[in-house]
Amino acid sequence: RYCHNPETWSMQGGENSTAEEMFHTVYRYRNYWGKNGGLTVSGGEPLLQLDFVTEFFRLAKEKKINTALDTSGNPFSMDPEYLEKFDRLMNLTDLFLLDIKAVDGKLHKELTGQPNDNILAMAHYLAYHGKSMWIRHVLVPGLTDSEEDLLPFLKKYIDNGVKTVLCTEISKDGTLAGPATELYKTIMAAYPDLHLIASGGVSSTEDIISLDCEGIPAVVFGKAFYEGKIDVARLGVR
Repeated sequence: RYCHNPETWSMQGGENSTAEEMFHTVYRYRNYWGKNGGLTVSGGEPLLQLDFVTEFFRLAKEKKINTALDTSGNPFSMDPEYLEKFDRLMNLTDLFLLDIKAVDGKLHKELTGQPNDNILAMAHYLAYHGKSMWIRHVLVPGLTDSEEDLLPFLKKYIDNGVKTVLCTEISKDGTLAGPATELYKTIMAAYPDLHLIASGGVSSTEDIISLDCEGIPAVVFGKAFYEGKIDVARLGVR
């Protein structure tokens, strides 16, 4: 029902590359990410190329580079043969960014055309193995934005060890209309120890300062920065 980059759905096109060729290409930019950054493999869906990503991350780990995997979890399976391969990738991955459209199976099927049992199983599997994981949840007006659904959704994963949530209010994303501050305050009031990353609508330095004053731990902004609306000096960022 929604996707910000449907052009990545196609399994055709692109350029063929070995993991080693790709790693040597991105390794040239190591000065950019420094000691605290690293490499994130996204998509499309990176788990559809499990062997490639595993080898790519193995090369990264040889250079002591932090690794992150941005996935919908849809290809995940508890089949022993699949898990044998997945475990190799899991052990090479420092951080998982797991995009969950909905916890309710019926709603998930309505939104995506796919069941979510295996996606939720992946979240539990990662939590069981103590892997660092961020849950990404997009708030779509009229579909996934009700407090009645959102707070139990978060509780399910917080109770299983998730400490960071990136929450995007998609109706505000890229609009410079201001962040969904009241929503983020509601979340923080319910889960004060959560590392919540607010995303969508930031239009100015004042928006960021206001979120900080309201106790929102972190914020994503892009368009406002590129349009010169963010005074980095005022934020105390070097």
